[in-house]
Amino acid sequence: MNADTQQRILDAVDAGFEAQLATTRDFVAIPSTRGAEGPCQDMMGDLLRARGYEVDDWHVNVDELRDLRGFGPIEHDFSKARTVVGTYRPQTSGGKSLILQGHCDVVPAGPLELWDTPPFAPVIKDGKMYGRGACDMKSGTIGALYALDAIKAAGLRPTARIHFQSVIEEESTGVGALSTLQRGYRADACFIPEPTGGKMVRSQVGVIWFRLRVKGHPTHVAFAGSGANAIMAAYHLIQALQKLEIEWNERAKSDRHFKTLNHPINFNPGIIKGGDWASSVPAWCDVDCRIAVLPGWSIADHQKEILACVAAAARNHRFLANNPPEVEWSGFLSEGYELTNAAAPEAAFGKAFNAVYGGAVEDLVFTALTDTRFYGLNHGIPSLCFGPSGGEIHGFNEYVDLESLKKSTKAMALFIAEWCGVEKG
Repeated sequence: MNADTQQRILDAVDAGFEAQLATTRDFVAIPSTRGAEGPCQDMMGDLLRARGYEVDDWHVNVDELRDLRGFGPIEHDFSKARTVVGTYRPQTSGGKSLILQGHCDVVPAGPLELWDTPPFAPVIKDGKMYGRGACDMKSGTIGALYALDAIKAAGLRPTARIHFQSVIEEESTGVGALSTLQRGYRADACFIPEPTGGKMVRSQVGVIWFRLRVKGHPTHVAFAGSGANAIMAAYHLIQALQKLEIEWNERAKSDRHFKTLNHPINFNPGIIKGGDWASSVPAWCDVDCRIAVLPGWSIADHQKEILACVAAAARNHRFLANNPPEVEWSGFLSEGYELTNAAAPEAAFGKAFNAVYGGAVEDLVFTALTDTRFYGLNHGIPSLCFGPSGGEIHGFNEYVDLESLKKSTKAMALFIAEWCGVEKG
């Protein structure tokens, strides 16, 4: 790709950026929390059809996915779950095929009064767009769409097949991405524009979700000593799991990527429910937990360690010793992923990055996970993850930095042109 072609694409991103922000704002305004992603998928389907892509919009059948590597159990109503893929087919085949993927599901906003502005009424202020999902990762998804638009606006068209995939469930199981593989979508590389602060994800953790179901013995609080408090017993188990977290972080010190981080394995008791009455000793407590694992660590082996940890803690508890808690697997059962065998797409992206940012892209060792794992682990498809900067992801006042968004859109557009090849439109 010569300098003139490159500049035409970069100029086209600049020219289309206001329209890109308007579309991003509309996308962020849809409250696409788990189970309510349908309107976002409707919007994405319309955007893809308007651009002339061949659109595949289907309901996800969990039964077809259960035996696939990386499947995590679904506990909520999944009857409306859909995946949307728009396919561009070239008139001339000359480059390498590509999957561009973003997830439209977002985590809950939490107490609305703790937001400075409503989470689903996105605002732009001081060079940032605020709103739930603005950073993670709706701006990146729309950025990828407008990267393709910029290539067309520059008078060019890609010479390789491109699948633009909008998936759900990235925040809890990943089965949206898994459904695209079950459906048969493949490419020579995958690119996912998650918010990485302008760095390339080199290695990322996997995640296990599980629920502690703890029993107690209810009594009137006046006679609390004769009962067994399930909430307090749950804290006993949480403390044991915190010690397991320490052990796993010690193991992480031998990992070639994660040894550079102080505390890559994070255990989080994220939801707690229990009891029925403030003056009754609680008879039950459920705690939903998340813990990370590193690339190469067996999910099954670490599930066994969790079970052993909980069982050992229960044996050392007055009530739980004879009333052992249950452990349920409640979502992610996801392996970590290390980017390997990706020299060709990394070289293509390196050229694009240098043209926009200058220099070489920095590596990121990621203590969260992305959907890249499915493509690399299940089918050997090198999967790059790179995107804009932002802040307060999963918190209050989430935002994406707009200058970084423009730069990442430019890098994506040049990467697509380099990897897929382009010809005059």
